Amino acid sequence: MNRSVPAWLARLAPIVSLALFAPWVAEYLVGSHTVVDLPLIVFLVPLYGGGALLVRELARRTGRGWPTILLLGLAYGVIEAGLIDQSLFNPSYQGQDFQSIAHVPGLSMSAFWGMVFIAGHAIWSIGAPIAFVESFLGARRHAPWTNGFGLALVALLYLLGCWLVFADLRSTEGFQASPLQLGAAAVTAVALIVAAFAVQRRAAPVRVTPSRLVAAPHATGRLWPPHWGVVLGLSFVASLVLWIPGTWLGVACSAVLLGGATVLALRWSRSRRWSPVHVLAIADGALLTYAVNGFNLHPWRRLPHRAEVLSDVTFAVVTVALVALSLWWQRRRWQRMTAARSLHGLG
Repeated sequence: MNRSVPAWLARLAPIVSLALFAPWVAEYLVGSHTVVDLPLIVFLVPLYGGGALLVRELARRTGRGWPTILLLGLAYGVIEAGLIDQSLFNPSYQGQDFQSIAHVPGLSMSAFWGMVFIAGHAIWSIGAPIAFVESFLGARRHAPWTNGFGLALVALLYLLGCWLVFADLRSTEGFQASPLQLGAAAVTAVALIVAAFAVQRRAAPVRVTPSRLVAAPHATGRLWPPHWGVVLGLSFVASLVLWIPGTWLGVACSAVLLGGATVLALRWSRSRRWSPVHVLAIADGALLTYAVNGFNLHPWRRLPHRAEVLSDVTFAVVTVALVALSLWWQRRRWQRMTAARSLHGLG
């Protein structure tokens, strides 16, 4: 009896997983929403889930990799924070003062919060969820999940999410950004999208054979990536950009921290010893940072302190379990490949 997973379920599982995981990371794990708000995730799926799926499919269907995904993630962040919820420019967004620190004259925005919003979306709304879900797909992690019709549905889902959030916040916040502000955000988003597709296509996947696995441990050069545990720790530290003081110095330090981490990861990824475990470690480090940050951020709807802490603890425990499961899964797969290498050597 064939116990394999039905083909339709295998195709649908990663789509549904990313559609749910992206809003959970972006709004729940960070601490903005609690376990009480879990039913509301259906209203967040179009914007976050649709956006993550759209970015992922556009990159993978055009044969591109993580530089394109991250640039499209930055464009997503500019569109959401600058054009949709307009938190970049709203001086009292959700009752908070987001413009008093590192103020940018003319655009009436905070450089610090702009960086946090935009980079935050690129990393946690887009990058980390995609990397996490792809880690369970093995050799299929770079393959498209949708056909042309499915991609069109994903795009419509994302546009629906944009409209729902824009309409809701327009009525509750009563704010409309100026034409200059909207124009600057639109031009920036378009420039990032153009840059994303100007990036060279990802090289054709190299078929990992036992002989390559034998050679990889003996590769020489300065691009060796460290152990995946070190990469996870460095990802966690780099993600601490969330706690850098909100000053111009903080903006500069954050730019150096995130830029340096990105350049380092891209250089490491050129090594033959760079593996899917390392990519997952970067995502898992970022997820753990958000789990910790949840204890510092109060949710949009105030709850008794005990209930809020219980929600934060629950999400943190779930995150640790997911990180452990993903690393176990990916390492198990890599160990199987290592076993194949050993058998080849014996042959």
